Formats: sequence, structure tokens, C-alpha cells
Amino acid sequence: MADPYATLGVPRTASEADIKKAYRKLAKELHPDRNKDNPKASERFSQATNAYDLLNDKDKRARFDRGEIDGEGNPASPFGFGSGGGGQGGFKPGSGGGGDFGFGGDPSDVNDLFEGLFGGSSGRGGGFASGFGGFGRKPQPKGANIAYKLTVPFVDAATLAPQRIALADGKTIDLKLPAGVENGTQMRLGGKGQAGPGGTGDGIVTITIQPHRFFNRVGDDVRIDLPISLSEAVLGASVRVPTVEGAVMLTVPAGSTSGKTLRLRGRGFHGKGGTRGDQLVTLMVDLPVGDDALVEFVRGWKDRDTGNPRSGMGV
Repeated sequence: MADPYATLGVPRTASEADIKKAYRKLAKELHPDRNKDNPKASERFSQATNAYDLLNDKDKRARFDRGEIDGEGNPASPFGFGSGGGGQGGFKPGSGGGGDFGFGGDPSDVNDLFEGLFGGSSGRGGGFASGFGGFGRKPQPKGANIAYKLTVPFVDAATLAPQRIALADGKTIDLKLPAGVENGTQMRLGGKGQAGPGGTGDGIVTITIQPHRFFNRVGDDVRIDLPISLSEAVLGASVRVPTVEGAVMLTVPAGSTSGKTLRLRGRGFHGKGGTRGDQLVTLMVDLPVGDDALVEFVRGWKDRDTGNPRSGMGV
């Protein structure tokens, strides 16, 4: 069985962050969409995903480190026998010549078990596949995972609006976006991959968030440049401003200048820790062009304008 640590190229002492970083690097390198002519890359991508799933699960990782399960998540030893003398699964003496080994029935069942484990024969024609349905065989591989790409509108990503995706089998499902969703976020759809002898693989959905024409994302915050008129900047005003959840009213303080930033709390992206970012509104004073009255006013006011707005820059 493959060692998940070796598959991801990390030591056994690797932190959760190291494991996640290593997986992301391999997933980006081996993604089937980037290796359409390299089937081995798709196989390695599936192996890396399986290794990450095991090591990302604290309980499974601990059990693997203790040797209780193998790299596929299966019990490391097929022998379920205890060492006790009378409990379930332990050997106990019986009344027959061959003894009753605690299986509650014909002692020949025990012969079948050992035939299944070791390929021996008890005279009944048993082989490796006899007894307990071939107990001890190597688990059959699952089907391959199927990679999907999903482009999500900016506003939908910020508000975690459900997204509909079409699957390879022609069916569609609605996905619930996770908090903290960002470009490159991957979602696993259990059992939505290809069929295989050991079960069906999974669907791996990679998220891409569409850019917006006036919203920008910075961490979990949303930024926007908001044009305001000269009179709104000088006198102050209450203006409508777009947010990811619809327009709201914003108070512009009197005497505002271009570059002044106002904050709308809780109007950003949902964070992984249950928090939510804000919307940061940067005011941009929009001066009218060709307004003769304004030009004449500024000319008359110029003599009173003795300040230097660039003094703080040393010029």
C-alpha cells in the first residue's frame, strides 16, 4: 500500500499546513485538465487526493501512524481475533473433536476461513476465494475521480448563493458554497466520479470566482471606488452605494475629499471562522467638465487658497 506521506512528499512530522501546501502543489501540477495526454498524471492526482484525504482526517492519520490502517484507510491486519478465551472472536474449546472456535456453528466454517486466508484445502475443494467471501484479499480499487470546473459570479461567492453544476452523467445538482471560498477552492462530491470494481470515485470541483466590474476583493473585504459630485463632497450628502446584497444609503461627511474611505460593516465575504468582511468605500470626487460658473468661482477663490496639499510629501 502506498505511504500517504511519501505520496505527498512530506515527513511524518508534517503539520496540517505543510500537508495542505504539499497537496495543493501536486494538485496544480497533476490536475487532469493540465495533463490531458498523460494518463499517469491523472492516476498520481487521484493518489495524491486519497493521501490528502487520509492525512487531513486527524483520526485516520493517528490510526495510520499507529499502524491500525494502511494507506488506503483499510485495516492493516485482516485477523479480527482476540486473545481472550471466551469472548466473541476468541478461540474457545468446544465439545466436538475439532472444537468450536466461537463462530457459532459447524467447525468446517473454520476450515473455510483458513482456506480463504492461506489457500489451503480441507478436503472440500476450497481455494483462496473460499470461506467468508475471500476474506483477506487486497481491496479492489475505486473508480477514477472526475474533475469539474465551476465559475461563480463575484456576488454569489460573497453571499454564498447556491450554484448549479452539470455532472458527467447528465444530472445536475445544487452546490452549497463553503465559507472562505476563493479562487482554487476545491469541493468533493462523494460518489460522483467513475465506477470501479471497488466503488465509485468522487467528483472534484475547482472554483473560479468571476471578476466584477466595480467590486474588488481584498482578503474577506470588498472594495469599491464611489464617484460623488463636488457639491456632495463639499456639503455632505446621503447617497446610494451598491453592495453585494443590494444598494444601501451611505452618509458622505461634509468636506470629503477623493481617497477618503468609509466602511460598511458585514458587507464582505464570509470567512472560514464564522466572521464576515466589510465593504470599504473609497470616495472619488467627480468634477464637472466645461462648467463656466465653476471655473469663474475657482478663479475668484484661488487667491484665498494658500495651503499646499502636497506639503506632507516634502514638495
